[in-house]
Amino acid sequence: MDTKQENKKVFLEIVSKLKDIIITEKLQPGDKLPSERVLSEKLGVGRSSVREALRSLELLGIIETRHGGGTFLASSQQYRLVELLATFILQENQSIRDVHKTREIHEREAIRIICSDKRLRQLPVWESLFLKIELETEVIRDHILRELLIASENRLALRIWIQLVAYSANALKKMTTEEEKPILQRLLKSLQLGYEKEAIEAYTEWLDFLKSHEE
Repeated sequence: MDTKQENKKVFLEIVSKLKDIIITEKLQPGDKLPSERVLSEKLGVGRSSVREALRSLELLGIIETRHGGGTFLASSQQYRLVELLATFILQENQSIRDVHKTREIHEREAIRIICSDKRLRQLPVWESLFLKIELETEVIRDHILRELLIASENRLALRIWIQLVAYSANALKKMTTEEEKPILQRLLKSLQLGYEKEAIEAYTEWLDFLKSHEE
């Protein structure tokens, strides 16, 4: 098993164990969770792995960390959302394709929102990314997608996307290449001009490019 798969396995084990703890101990919003040390001992994994998983769950809103006080269960509404998401992801062998599709739905919707809003189209981040790709080539791919979600101003969608992208193709973690530069620049310019159809087409072409160049 490669490092990526091992990290994913550890994360899923931690999520599963936390879910079991919450259910069996009937924890309520505001209740304290076991410490990193206790979780590390129960799972037989390093504290750094536990810490990374907890940080991901905090981004999703299932837990909150209080400085000097430990980790606590967040609101019940947030927990139910993440419980559903975690349960879905834990069926990895059957659902990984659906994870990709769900992530892409969020990204396409973000593009539509940006194209329909003049204020969002004029955000300086699009020109900055355009020039960075033009001059430097090397931009981490999922950073471009993350900016789409941030700009769409839907914090819930962003939290879900952050978790989904962790289970997406490894290609998204890599740098852009010279070959894909024209596609990305077309996407960014279409965003700025509000050309939704052209932006979606460029986005789809980019995904097809990435799938065709997967290692």
